[in-house]
Formats: sequence, C-alpha cells, structure tokens
Amino acid sequence: MVGDGLSAGAAARRLGIAVTTLRSWHQRYGLGPSRHVPGRHRRYSVEDLDRLDVMRRLTAEGIAPAEAAHWARRGTVPGQGPDRDGAVAARAGGGTVIAVGRAGPEARGLARAAMRLDPLAMRAGIGAAIDAHGVVATWERMLRPVLVGIGERHAASAAFIEVEHLLSRCVSEALAAVPRPPVGGSPPRILLACADEEQHSLPLEALAAALAEVGVHCRLFGARVPVRALVDAVARTAPRAVVIWSHQPATGDPAQLAAVRGVQWPPPLLVAAGPGWPDRLPSGVRTPATLAEALTTLRDVPGSSGR
Repeated sequence: MVGDGLSAGAAARRLGIAVTTLRSWHQRYGLGPSRHVPGRHRRYSVEDLDRLDVMRRLTAEGIAPAEAAHWARRGTVPGQGPDRDGAVAARAGGGTVIAVGRAGPEARGLARAAMRLDPLAMRAGIGAAIDAHGVVATWERMLRPVLVGIGERHAASAAFIEVEHLLSRCVSEALAAVPRPPVGGSPPRILLACADEEQHSLPLEALAAALAEVGVHCRLFGARVPVRALVDAVARTAPRAVVIWSHQPATGDPAQLAAVRGVQWPPPLLVAAGPGWPDRLPSGVRTPATLAEALTTLRDVPGSSGR
C-alpha cells in the first residue's frame, strides 16, 4: 500500500517506467525513496512519487534529465505552480503524458494531441509528416512511438482506452488518404491480411500506404481474417505475395501459413509479419522485422506495379 511506502518495483509500475530508470534517477539525481522501515529496504512515499512523476513527465517532453530533476525536487514544473498541497499530484499509471522515448517533436506533438482527444490536430500532424517524410519514416519516427507509448500507458493504468481508439482512428484515416496509384490493366498481385482473431491492423494499413507511395497495388483485408476466408481469397485471386500480420502470440499460429501454402496455386512469396509469430516457421517464409524491410520485400513482386 502507498501509505506504507512502495518498493522500487511497485513504484516503477505505478509510474510506468523501468526499475533501472528509477534506480538511475536515485543514484544520479537523489530522487530516491525516503521512507525507512527497520529491517527492510527503503520505501517510496507519496511525496517521493510526486517528485518522480514530475521527473517522468518532463523527461518525456524532452527536457534534459538534470533540469527535470531540479524541477522535480521543487515539486513543480516550468511555468506552473504547486497544487494546494504544495506538490504535483501523482496519478495512477504515471500521469497524463505519453512517453515516446527519443522520438522527435512531431511524435511529442501527436502524443499531446492524443491526450487532448483532438482529432483535428492529430490528422493535421500525421498528414503533414507523411507529406514531408513519407509513410515509412512517419510510421517509424512518429506513429509507432506514440502508439507504443499509449499502449504502455494503458497497460500500466488500465485507462486511456478512448485515447487509443481515437488515435488509431486518426492514424487509419491518414494512411487511407495516401493517394493510391492509377488502376492498371491487371488486378493487385499482393494480398495483406491479419491473422485469424488478430485485431491490430494499423501496421498492415501502413504497409498498404507505403506500397501505394511507390506505385504498388495491393488488396488489404484488414483485421481478423478467418483461415478459411483467407484460403478462399488466395485460391480465387492467385496473388504473387501474401502477407499475414500477427501482433500477439495468441494469433501467430503457423497452421495459417501451411493452409495458404496448401492451395492449388500457392503464392511464390509468403510473408509472416509482426511479433506474434514463433521463431520457427516453415522454410521459405519471409519474416521482415520492420516496415521498411517489408516494403523492400514486396515492391518488386512481378506484376504488382500500377505504373
């Protein structure tokens, strides 16, 4: 319980940071536990958590750790005063800031807009980034860090589902707005589908948009494609490449790959994308680690270009 003080592990979970980060802040900046129980390790008090929450919030916004520690020891943040109890209130799960690691100002701006539930700012920011840097760079430097950050915040606090849903919708709309190549004489030869029961489709939507940028058509089936439906689609369209995305180990069943390979005319290129697949997969299945690698794997598939 907080009243008795928290261990380092419990404090880290409450703040949504790693234990190693907590200990580093203790050693370097003196932001350590103050409550002492005889015969036990020192424990983090509510006041300690207040200071650490300020530290976490400021470093997540790009302020240098030494400066953030200065404000944390004062119990306030730049441009704001303390609350009525003289300290910044701690919040379950680590406050209202999405940590984006070393991502740049575009990601931090998107994170702030997401927490404000501001769809206009989110769409504008994502669209501007895609126009300036392209889909792959925007995904890696802006979208993925924020999506991971809000996922971690939700895991730590069981809150902010509304933030995740609105952010995902805005990302999906921005990716769908990327111009598709002109329709050519042949149908798309690349098929993108989520694994059976897999609901995380944004990485596939990013891949479809990245392919569109380089003039490549694809069929995007999206989330939760049953194995039988996928096999039927492959048999009917005879694609040159099939990508199956799995985000969670529960959806990464290699039997889906075997089923696709079992059609009368199996695709020459079969790709298992995402972290949900096991390490051992059937021979010949490609496993790109990044969006850029997946794009490189697919962009030269014979007959896929609309140009």
